[in-house]
Amino acid sequence: MLDTILKAPEGTPSDVERIKKDSNYLRGTISESMVEPLSAGISDDDNRLMKFHGSYLQDDRDLRNEREKQKLEPAYQFMIRVRRPGGVATPDQWLVLDELARKYGNGTLKLSTRQAFQMHGVLKWNMKKTLQEINAALMDTIAACGDVNRNVMCNPNPYQSEIHSEVYEWAKLLSDRLLPRTRAYHEIWLDEEKVSGTPDVEDMEPMYGPFYLPRKFKIGIAVPPSNDIDVFSQDIGLIAIVENEMLVGFNVAIGGGMGMTHGDKKTYPQLAKVIGFCTPDKIYDVAEKIITIQRDYGNRSNRSNARFKYTVDRLGLETVKNELENRLGWRFDEAKPFHFDDNGDLYGWVEGVDGNWHFTLFVEGGRIADLGEYKLMTGLREIAKIHTGDFRLTGNQNLVIANVSSAQKKQVSELIEQYHLTDGKHYSALRRSSLACVAFPTCGLAMAEAERYLPVLLDKIESIVEENGLGNEEITIRMTGCPNGCARHALGEIGFIGKSPGKYNMYLGAAFDGSRLSKLYRENIGEEQILNELRVLLPRYAKEREDGEHFGDFVIRAGIVKATTDGTNFHD
Repeated sequence: MLDTILKAPEGTPSDVERIKKDSNYLRGTISESMVEPLSAGISDDDNRLMKFHGSYLQDDRDLRNEREKQKLEPAYQFMIRVRRPGGVATPDQWLVLDELARKYGNGTLKLSTRQAFQMHGVLKWNMKKTLQEINAALMDTIAACGDVNRNVMCNPNPYQSEIHSEVYEWAKLLSDRLLPRTRAYHEIWLDEEKVSGTPDVEDMEPMYGPFYLPRKFKIGIAVPPSNDIDVFSQDIGLIAIVENEMLVGFNVAIGGGMGMTHGDKKTYPQLAKVIGFCTPDKIYDVAEKIITIQRDYGNRSNRSNARFKYTVDRLGLETVKNELENRLGWRFDEAKPFHFDDNGDLYGWVEGVDGNWHFTLFVEGGRIADLGEYKLMTGLREIAKIHTGDFRLTGNQNLVIANVSSAQKKQVSELIEQYHLTDGKHYSALRRSSLACVAFPTCGLAMAEAERYLPVLLDKIESIVEENGLGNEEITIRMTGCPNGCARHALGEIGFIGKSPGKYNMYLGAAFDGSRLSKLYRENIGEEQILNELRVLLPRYAKEREDGEHFGDFVIRAGIVKATTDGTNFHD
């Protein structure tokens, strides 16, 4: 019976499957392309493979039309994504990335919503030097992109340092052990010699196979009561269960994902669903077996419908759970109780249980840069020079200067004050609860602005917020330049998805704690209509809300939008 149920969708494999198959385990002709002198770009096939190496070829879209008029090729450049499990980096690593961004990139760093570093503007001629310097600092970009498991997230949890330390180790183990086994990255970028005559078994991918996964795969670990990594947006969400101040295991949730395609109702965001509990020692086995299920039964014909969430929904949650337990050879225990209060960050100074201090810095749009008099990049560089703890990237694009000793706190505080670094408390709670993807000018998928525009829009929304006495009300707001979901737009109480330049679909009604998706409210609207809608919605919320009621809950109770109970009715 299971053999007839557990089948991958029929259809001609997508061209990406051909590229992976012919790549000789992710090598392709990348080495040759990177030294080809006539173009700053590379072939489409090699660009597809570059994702597995942690990089995308992009071009500056602000310059695209002008360069076309001049009969010049696009202003090609690479985005490099540095894999940091749980978003943890040492001060020395921070200084290396700071230097590389200024030496080879566009002079800024981007903190991604997956707790990774992104560096934009690296030219082809500087790629190998950049990756080698990253490697020398004990970092890499392997599998930061591509059809494999990507950077594993975990809750920074500055106020539960002991639990964070343990959860971080599990995140690191998963991130490292689920890497591709091919040595292609080391040969191409680090000059590792391929041993001649070695059997091909050395390059075999026992978990991924020669075709790798049908699409990207994401894992995150949350520590209740904080859901700051949006655990239900993950292909595998692990919810830490803490009893008597000890980590006893994880509730396992499967089948989440944020991406969709405009106009295609067969695509939708989805929330992961809890299937049971297991002890910590079993989570690597669980993750590996789930990945092999997606490898075997995911959609390799239609990449828009290829994420694990669609595999779970097509086969059925119980069917996938039964197959998983059969592959594991054991059954999950019943899920343990948990609850989430929010999915935001705790700003400013917080004392950890071990006596060390942690300062969470508000970083608008996740962009580390010196902008006018606000010397954020310079200030963090100076802190990194004297810091003896670590840095932690949050899932909300913010930064924790973590594990500051009591003896060093005064010195770090003085540098924070000297460079006017901010915990964001003088901003509205709405701005502090905002997320935006990169979008223009570097993302090739962007249909509208996001990172550059959301702060401008927030300036105007904040006046409405203040007029209605809502300046201290946390309302999650997310904006993406396309429907791929990099800023987890469908989990914003107010969400905007780019449709075309200056136009967005507006969504409402997600849960503040990340446990419910939003619903389409207005389609293809510009700034004037967005503000007009909020001039009606926010005063109603201020006057009609119940005690403690979040905005996302209010718009559903008031009948403004219907609740999305499952991703499969996201478009209803």
